[in-house]
Amino acid sequence: MSEKGNEMPEKFSILDFAKKKQNNEKIIMLTATDYSFAVLLDKSGVDAVLVGDSLGMVSLGYDNTIPVTMDEMIHHAKAVRRGIKNAFLIGDMPFMSYEASDEDAVKNAGRFLKEAYCGAVKLEGGIEIISRVKAIKEAGIPVLGHIGLTPQRISNIGGYKVQGRLPKDAEKLENDAKALEDAGCFAIIIECVPSDVTAKIKKSLKIPLIGIGAGQDTDGQILVLHDLIGLYDRFTPKFVKKYATLGDEIIKAVLTFKEEVEKGLFPSEGNSF
Repeated sequence: MSEKGNEMPEKFSILDFAKKKQNNEKIIMLTATDYSFAVLLDKSGVDAVLVGDSLGMVSLGYDNTIPVTMDEMIHHAKAVRRGIKNAFLIGDMPFMSYEASDEDAVKNAGRFLKEAYCGAVKLEGGIEIISRVKAIKEAGIPVLGHIGLTPQRISNIGGYKVQGRLPKDAEKLENDAKALEDAGCFAIIIECVPSDVTAKIKKSLKIPLIGIGAGQDTDGQILVLHDLIGLYDRFTPKFVKKYATLGDEIIKAVLTFKEEVEKGLFPSEGNSF
């Protein structure tokens, strides 16, 4: 849909996630937080764009994702929607937007579709949020699951650490994944989990498993765009590969601009009227 209210079908649809898995084709996902980056990602041909609550850190400067509000998520999701024509758009449910009740979960999930025209929402958690997933799904809203390292629960898991190393923890992840599949999730993100655990979980599922720091044996990969292009300097997770260092390039460009202004080189006649 467009913001004018005219229907604009997603070029990459909810059905294409299953089709890619069936055809053994990797699903490509990245995050976006604004219009300009959304346009670039869409032109690059990614399958799906997640407006992740990581925007709290990379765009809003919070220490973690906990402070992010629904209004902030909707604001950024609407901006990203304006730049997306072909990719499938997913909104990330922020902390305390779904934990309190099924009613809250459905109401807030619905905002992503009604206000930002997202195609689906993402929730963090496993068996403990199954009633929320079912309620949202029954309301007609597709749900993307998220297990493993769940940043909204860092207080409980003791920080940003690899999950599933111990056999009992790996078994819980497998049970969580199966429960999410049974509840109706169309796919699941698995974050910061040992490769062998990921491989076992993938074999147990019929829906796509999309990895981030979880090895190669997945049905696709997702990264935070700011990490991928070197625009977030507080820390870089081990599982991130920087494909560019745009932060350094931006600083270089600004310093050159500053120097030229100070020396009277800019604006030149060619930049004047």
